[in-house]
Amino acid sequence: MAQITKVRNLNKILISNRGEIACRVMKTARKMNIKTVAVFSDADRHSLHVKMADEAHYIGASPASESYLRQDKIMEVIKKTGAQAVHPGYGFLSEQPPFADLLESEGIVFIGPPSSAIADMGSKSASKKIMIDAGVNCIPGYHGDNQDEGFLKEQADVIGYPLIIKAVSGGGGKGMRTVFDPENFISALHSAKEESIKSFNDDRVILERFFDFKPRHVEVQIMADAHGNVVYFSERDCSVQRRHQKIIEEAPAPGLTPEESKYIGEMAVKAAKAVGYRGAGTVEFIMDTTKREFYFMEMNTRLQVEHPVTEYVTGVDLVELQIMVARGEPLPMTQDEINVNGWSFEARIYAEDPNNSFMPGSGDIRYLSTPTETENVRIDTSIRQGDAVSVFYDPMIAKLVVWGPDRATALALLHSKLQEYHVVGLTTNIPFLKDLATHPEFEAGNVHTDFIPEHGETLFVEGASIPKSDLAMVAVTYLKSKLPPVSNAPWTSVPFFRLNMDHVEEFTLLEGDKEIDIKVRCANSQYHVSIDNSKEVAIDADVEVMGNVISASGHLSDQKLSCKIVKDGDVLHVYTPGGQYTLEVPVPQYLQEADDAKEDDGVAAVEGIVQKIFVKEGDTVNRGDVIVQINVMKMLFDIVAQKDGVVSAVCFNEGDRVSKGQLLFELKE
Repeated sequence: MAQITKVRNLNKILISNRGEIACRVMKTARKMNIKTVAVFSDADRHSLHVKMADEAHYIGASPASESYLRQDKIMEVIKKTGAQAVHPGYGFLSEQPPFADLLESEGIVFIGPPSSAIADMGSKSASKKIMIDAGVNCIPGYHGDNQDEGFLKEQADVIGYPLIIKAVSGGGGKGMRTVFDPENFISALHSAKEESIKSFNDDRVILERFFDFKPRHVEVQIMADAHGNVVYFSERDCSVQRRHQKIIEEAPAPGLTPEESKYIGEMAVKAAKAVGYRGAGTVEFIMDTTKREFYFMEMNTRLQVEHPVTEYVTGVDLVELQIMVARGEPLPMTQDEINVNGWSFEARIYAEDPNNSFMPGSGDIRYLSTPTETENVRIDTSIRQGDAVSVFYDPMIAKLVVWGPDRATALALLHSKLQEYHVVGLTTNIPFLKDLATHPEFEAGNVHTDFIPEHGETLFVEGASIPKSDLAMVAVTYLKSKLPPVSNAPWTSVPFFRLNMDHVEEFTLLEGDKEIDIKVRCANSQYHVSIDNSKEVAIDADVEVMGNVISASGHLSDQKLSCKIVKDGDVLHVYTPGGQYTLEVPVPQYLQEADDAKEDDGVAAVEGIVQKIFVKEGDTVNRGDVIVQINVMKMLFDIVAQKDGVVSAVCFNEGDRVSKGQLLFELKE
């Protein structure tokens, strides 16, 4: 791509992306008095990024292959709107050299690096060769073009075990397999190549030594202009991951010496200069924690999801710098002018179930309450109450980002604000993130890429029962929600008044399978609560009812209590200072019997697309047989028969979209 030799005036940019990153770019563009153009699919027709943009245009159906990956449709919108530049965000077309080339051929500015740099760094094999030639320390392994099975086996034996097989065009953990012994190499190679061809239409792989000494993932943010200037900002630690994907990030990286920070920063600059880089990029390193050595892994040629933590500790707006560089301006700072102040954490809030292998979810957000954004608390999101997390895209709901003067203060603030993040409608990883943020080893900064599996016993625990004191407050709060609205009518204005006697309410709630019998006696402006026939406790409480949300605060003796209940049908989502709990109002027996009669039917455990149906009507199946495969955000989940029987009905076709709980098939014994 040609070098920029003069400053261009950009008055309108198109964001070829969606969700929170599109909203993030629009905020900076608005600050810079630049108009923005959004593009959207069917699923995103009413999304926040569409509302925020100065103008928005439809580009196709919900699957990304029919909308956000359609270069031709995006180009049509560019020409229609007169947009002078395109910000690709991350994902989708952000690291596609043909897209950058197409824009350049049409005289449109690509707010990103030259296509040659994207191509060089997009290939794990080519990038390693370039880095080795540039003197950047790389992981030992085979990064060549020979893909002969026998040759790769020979190279594996030279590298030694354990080793890791990586897709040349890979990312997000796809096309990646760890091999611990020679006997399993060939089968792992076949598996990696099969997944790689499906995900990237490219089955080439590289081989690298696998570090089994609790390595860390440390990365460096760089920015380069068209005048030969390259600077690095604070490093980030992204070691805590699931499925090779980041879940919580921080800047700076804990435990690094100033000399180590400078060393990897200078290596990152060297890497950028080796490919003639321009714009924002991230150079990722694997850290050998035993030898304190760093090895180049890859370079992401785009803005990273976790960029806000760098912005917090350095005080820069990375999107603003991207646009300035794209206009042809020189960087407004030198390396000596970049300072790191304080500490920042980012927690990615996902619609997923950590207790079920982090299975992604989708569906409607029926209730949403978030912390208040302040100078030290930032929320990057595009999700509002009433919006849906779509099956077609990444299940991230938001990024909660905080800053503090030191690591301990920032981490305490993160946990506090996670407590205030309430989502009803689908399962999220918020409880897991809270447990992670208070784990002693995480608090100590002892992070590494195997952190989650190593500490699984303490991170994946059955939900604790709600404390009796909190349950008493819940009882009072729930009781108030059952009353008719207060009015001037004599019998509703004093609902607990009884002549010559106390008013008593008795009811049952469920915590899992456990029945909790509750009695509340109202006397002398107090609530006297008995749980499972225990001794009464007296609570003073003020209760506020706002639709399906009931909030209460009060005292039990000298103990201050507060509680919020969000009613979602028969389910009560309970939030207290001590935790988050789920209770249920028992279903009447006649309705329970109707539900029990269907428990063996094949229902969708997740929302997704029917990838494959393995049976037809009349087939005989055994318990455990896979009947249907559901595709959820490119992950496949099997729905199996819960009993022996004959398939009496198949309710969907391959390619159909199904919602969680929908009937997929029926069996008869």
